[in-house]
Amino acid sequence: MRLHGIGIGNKELFSLAQALHHNGYEISGSDEHIPEIRRTEMEEQGWEAGPDGWFPERITSDLDGVILGAGTGPENPELLSAKEKGIKVYSCSGFLYEYSRYKTRVVIAGNYGRTSIASVIMQVMDYHDKGLDYVIESGPEDLKNRVCLTNDNEFILITGDESPSSGAEPSPKFHNYLPNIALLSGIATDTTEDPSEEERLAKYRVFVDSIVKGGIAVYNEEDGEVKAIVEASENPIRKHPYRLPEYEESNGEILLETPEGAMPLNISDKQMLFHLAGAKWICQHMGIDEDDFYEALAVFAG
Repeated sequence: MRLHGIGIGNKELFSLAQALHHNGYEISGSDEHIPEIRRTEMEEQGWEAGPDGWFPERITSDLDGVILGAGTGPENPELLSAKEKGIKVYSCSGFLYEYSRYKTRVVIAGNYGRTSIASVIMQVMDYHDKGLDYVIESGPEDLKNRVCLTNDNEFILITGDESPSSGAEPSPKFHNYLPNIALLSGIATDTTEDPSEEERLAKYRVFVDSIVKGGIAVYNEEDGEVKAIVEASENPIRKHPYRLPEYEESNGEILLETPEGAMPLNISDKQMLFHLAGAKWICQHMGIDEDDFYEALAVFAG
């Protein structure tokens, strides 16, 4: 499959293109300015980098599609060329849905804790040698291996972001995924007087309603807005609340209450306890039972 990335200097698009290239796709890319470190990496791996700038003539009719970086606007000359030639146009999130159409899509959403929850799930799955595709949309800028895509793994884990899909597609990224399993960590803010507050909440209502029928919503019931949105949804899905688990502190150590007794944790932030509770539910829906989750948690690196 031949694809072209418009705005390849964008970290999200670059990581996606890199994973697709490793998976056998033929990828080219362009941008107004491609950072030298990324250009070097592209050339070392056999990508077609090309000079800086936009070149509509690079959008040829034999392309199977173009993927837009987050900053690509509707008047981009390469995007206009693709539309004129009838070439399929995707945002990164839109392409990920198409790629994972026959996988079980697990999306972690909310305005905090997404990467932390995903890291727990990834480490538990890895501990038990369970294959997992993943896409970490946000996180530290120097985070490596943001994207792993295969043809074989049943599950794909995505941290769902409410930011626009691209400059040419203003709808939120996480509206494109249509998850089979979703987690809402929390969306409460201190800006309840913000005139855009209702618009923000509406995005999450659409997200919950976008879960496939018969799917699963895991949600933090101690966040009032999350609880209200999930429980009010008429989408025919299963709803599983979670809350802060029982724990105690001893000599500066956090001990999590489990069916087998108190388990010392290698964490210092109590907020992480919420994330562990949500991750446990998700792992159970991905085939990891409670005992196996705690076994992996015992060596969790934090």
